[in-house]
Amino acid sequence: MNNDTLQAALAELFAPWVQALALRVESADPGVVTLRLPQSEQLSRTGGMLCGQAMMAAADTAMVLALISHFGAFRPCTTVQMNSSFLKPLSGQDALIEARLLRAGKALAFGEIDIRGAGDGKSVCRATTTYALL
Repeated sequence: MNNDTLQAALAELFAPWVQALALRVESADPGVVTLRLPQSEQLSRTGGMLCGQAMMAAADTAMVLALISHFGAFRPCTTVQMNSSFLKPLSGQDALIEARLLRAGKALAFGEIDIRGAGDGKSVCRATTTYALL
């Protein structure tokens, strides 16, 4: 699974509002995908801080792409649980979202996501996820 294939999946499989995030695939390995979320005024709160809603949407999207990279193709799935911890604000730089699949069984998949500043590499949010594989 290469970056171009996953970038095309962003345009084909996700809702227009997710596409409006302008996510770009930075790297991909089986079960691990890193996306770049460009800094944008539309996604910022007071003081130029990236809003949590944008981070969670990007995290969920990155994990679906990690599942695609693991299975070699899109497999219908739905988010069952996402638990997030916001560690510090992110402002003045793009975000890198790294989604890592921990385990994929017959019915459930589990993953973890790290969101960090693209400029300073500091982690700003950690999330764990559970997906039902349909």
